[in-house]
Amino acid sequence: MNYYLDVLKKYADFSGRARRQEYWMYTLFQIAAIIVVSILDAVLGTSPWLYALFALGTFLPSLAVAVRRLHDLGKSGWWLLICLVPLVGGIWLLVLLASAGQQQPNQYGQDPKVLAA
Repeated sequence: MNYYLDVLKKYADFSGRARRQEYWMYTLFQIAAIIVVSILDAVLGTSPWLYALFALGTFLPSLAVAVRRLHDLGKSGWWLLICLVPLVGGIWLLVLLASAGQQQPNQYGQDPKVLAA
């Protein structure tokens, strides 16, 4: 849960690097939260307003953590746009986001594993 809250605290911080664990734990909690909000939305009969409000509120933190994850690989945040390439773009982005980060410092900062230790 701390990973999710830490990302939300860095609401629109696109600088620095994010470890694989930070990104994927945030994604896991985000998916769980979306499911809960969707069920709540259906039960209350407000569909799709709660979901839309939640998605809008968490769009920037999700984008920021994805950009920081790409920074950990030494890539620009603009690489997120690779998912627009039909068929292979989304798969390639998934592979990038699941890849291990650079162990040495890069232009985006120190290795977050070293900073966490």
